[in-house]
Amino acid sequence: MWVPKNPGDNRRPNDIPANERDYYLEKKYPSFGNLVPRDVASRNAKQQCDAGKGVGPTGRAVYLDFMQAIKRDGKAAIARKYGNLFDMYRNIIDEDPYETPMMIYPAAHFTLGGLWVAYNLMGNVPGLFVLGEANFSDHGANRLGASALMQGLADGYFVVPYTLAGYLGDAGNSDVAEDHPVFNESIQSMNTHIEKLLSINGKRTVEDIHRELGRVMEDHVGLARNEAGLKKAIEQIKEIRAEFWENVKVAGPSDRHRLNLQKAGRLADFLELDELMAIDALNRRESCGGHLRTEAESEDGEAIRDDDNFCHVSAWEYKGEGTEPELHREPLVFENVKLTQRSYK
Repeated sequence: MWVPKNPGDNRRPNDIPANERDYYLEKKYPSFGNLVPRDVASRNAKQQCDAGKGVGPTGRAVYLDFMQAIKRDGKAAIARKYGNLFDMYRNIIDEDPYETPMMIYPAAHFTLGGLWVAYNLMGNVPGLFVLGEANFSDHGANRLGASALMQGLADGYFVVPYTLAGYLGDAGNSDVAEDHPVFNESIQSMNTHIEKLLSINGKRTVEDIHRELGRVMEDHVGLARNEAGLKKAIEQIKEIRAEFWENVKVAGPSDRHRLNLQKAGRLADFLELDELMAIDALNRRESCGGHLRTEAESEDGEAIRDDDNFCHVSAWEYKGEGTEPELHREPLVFENVKLTQRSYK
């Protein structure tokens, strides 16, 4: 992992000599180097880009360089491990990663599970099914990242049609399902939601508003956060949410219309969820897991937990539109593991 030492250096990566490259992870974490966890690597990549050392057309990327690994192990060995990834990168960027360092940047990643589910994938709330990577299912609380996509596909295509139909009616009997009160209430709510979206006829695309929301989450909520930034994010998300319901454009050609409606429905959910994530982050005044709170950071940049006050699971209860959610806490008890602070120095 590296960036040019000088901000604004727009030369091709192979034209930048080694002494003008900043191998920032190896310099900052000499014991682990490029093997630090994803959250540490992600935060440091963003820091380099924020400092003006980012590469590529947008300046929001760093280089992932396989040159030394290819020299050491041979191209064939690297191709066996990463060939599919390299092919996808070449198709998207039109550059050969075997010859030129790849451009990468932190993105939203897996939830890695967490919610309890019964055998039929229903959570502890009747009628609430937890699909894909959001449930821990047979993976437990830890999983290999590569299995998340397959679980999402398996749940969506094969498991849910049977388990959900069984809940709505007798083994999927459509006549019974349509008379189910939960089913009818869900359909009515969704139709109202769709009608409201179609009636807006604004001027901003779903993608435009979604990008604005994404930048707020990246800058103030995701990789690193602080009290001032989180308060600002909550206000900005509320403003974006108001803008969405006043000025989003859904209508268009039939195929595009259906796609826009689908995207708009998801974005409406994201706006609610992202606001809650910011509220939860503001409430948790510590660095927790991969989420760094800069007020709880050591001089070496390590995350500092507050186990005396925040060793609990936060569950937020929806209290209705326009009403602040209510926080419920469930203490975490560790009998066989001693809680310790981590360090990669």
